Amino acid sequence: MRRRMLSVVVPLVAPLPLALSAGCANFTGLHDDGRARNVKAPHALWADRSPSPRVREADPGDQRAVPGVARVPSGDMKDTDPAAVVRADHVADGGRPPAANAVRSPAYHDLTDDGRPDLISAVDLDGRTSELRVYSVRNAVVTRVLALRAVLAGVELAAGHLSVREPTKDPRYVSVTDYVWDGSRMGLWDLTLDDYRTPQNPSPTSSTPPPSPGDRL
Repeated sequence: MRRRMLSVVVPLVAPLPLALSAGCANFTGLHDDGRARNVKAPHALWADRSPSPRVREADPGDQRAVPGVARVPSGDMKDTDPAAVVRADHVADGGRPPAANAVRSPAYHDLTDDGRPDLISAVDLDGRTSELRVYSVRNAVVTRVLALRAVLAGVELAAGHLSVREPTKDPRYVSVTDYVWDGSRMGLWDLTLDDYRTPQNPSPTSSTPPPSPGDRL
């Protein structure tokens, strides 16, 4: 990140006797700006109300066997038909099989840390929203280990993390949500803010500070 250097011009100060004799200097010293603003603790609205626990279907890391898919003795998702897995999973959710042109090309990466590649799939639901899902073989059964709906500004793999990039209100920045396998499930690892990237400008630099938390999503 480029930093702007500020040049400071320090005026020459005349010796005190000379400054006093000039008669044009105005030394006001300390003065009263009035009563300081009172600092109050945040006032919580509806403090007696709280949400119900998250339902099972709303947990992106909820694991579910994909029905109608053959067992995989090898434990390798590459030994499955990725299109068939995606279709079966979406139908099991009560939806229609996604159109072929809505399913992005499959990606394979070991996210569950078992030494075998997992299937990472994305289905574009419309011109903006997509369904991102991760499948793994658990005890020879094809299992969905992550499912989330998001506006995918980018999806990245790094150090076992699956990073999902989504737009914010500020077009210069995206929110980045990291999911990682904790030994038993895919869970939320971190939430950060990053510069917006494009294929033409994959690693931009910014000369402005990130927005405050109130300016995010």
